[in-house]
Amino acid sequence: MIIYNVTVSIEYEVQDEWLEWMKSVHIPEVLATGKFMECRMSKIMAEEEGGAAYSIQYLCQNMETLESYQKENAPELQRKHQEKYGSKALAFRTILDIVHIERKNG
Repeated sequence: MIIYNVTVSIEYEVQDEWLEWMKSVHIPEVLATGKFMECRMSKIMAEEEGGAAYSIQYLCQNMETLESYQKENAPELQRKHQEKYGSKALAFRTILDIVHIERKNG
């Protein structure tokens, strides 16, 4: 399985609006592509000058599915994000290959 991680640095002045938009619009649109099994959004617990940082992690079955998303869906979804928030939300993307998962029993 693959994690498609998007790290976003968001200015404080638009943080609350951005969070609501991500939860109600953007993440549902990404999941609606059918390419991801789940999404997890976390606030990065570090002080940022002038803003906050978030990690949005989308779980994908394999690299082929992620490549399909990047080719067919990502450009339009990223364009919408850029048009709405511009330089107030800076994103970078990382692809993680899950090599081991262990869960606590009980």
